[in-house]
Amino acid sequence: ILCTRGPGSQESVIITNDGATIMKAIGVDNPAAKVLVDISKVQDSEVGDGTTSVVVLTSELLRQAEVLIARKLHPQTIISGWRQGLEAAKRALFDAARECTEANLREDLQKLAETTISSKIISQHKLHFATLAVDAMQRVWNKEDPTSSLELISIVKKLGGTLRDSYLDEGFLLEKKIGVNQPKYMEECRILIANTQMDTDKVKVFGGRVRVDSTAKVAELELAEKQKMKEKVDLILKHNINVFVNRQLIYNYPEQLFADVGVMAI
Repeated sequence: ILCTRGPGSQESVIITNDGATIMKAIGVDNPAAKVLVDISKVQDSEVGDGTTSVVVLTSELLRQAEVLIARKLHPQTIISGWRQGLEAAKRALFDAARECTEANLREDLQKLAETTISSKIISQHKLHFATLAVDAMQRVWNKEDPTSSLELISIVKKLGGTLRDSYLDEGFLLEKKIGVNQPKYMEECRILIANTQMDTDKVKVFGGRVRVDSTAKVAELELAEKQKMKEKVDLILKHNINVFVNRQLIYNYPEQLFADVGVMAI
């Protein structure tokens, strides 16, 4: 950690607060160490938090087991004691637990999120991010709807700003530029989504050859291609849309045609 301080740090970065990241980067041959790595991976995939805690707890159990083995205790006896301790820990947790009702669900989720964030780099803004997390979860998750999933939550990262600038948007965010001279804001949108070529204003002939003897002939070809593109745009506009989203590139000419009629093209 000392190497990250001062002018001689050489911009080196060390992650010290993510147990799963550290454990994945460690190459181990010892069987007990491999168990710790596997435990960390399972905890990260199943729960997503507490990877450091589970590694520290397991390490201490192994350390104490070594002491007991040195005292001539049989490994099966130690394992039996661990199992009894596990049952005692479960009973203690159940005794301390309380039922989560609809009335206090929001409060409990908020406290849970704040506790999880407390050990992360965003801990100074844990109230803000805990609120974002709970709001996002409650919008997409419904235990009675089998199609609901937390995978529906998308995180979009943008450079600049501060942590407090993070926000939850109720709609759909698409990181694409809107065409030149087209409206940047639209309400009551009528959207057409397509996957079609919008670049035929460029002369392209596949699987054949075209021989021309003057630049005028090339101009005629370009004009014909532009006319085909205009007809295509007209067909799209017949659907009475004001937003056009295309999976493929939209070139300058069709972009201009959409801008002329006030259609947003992405």
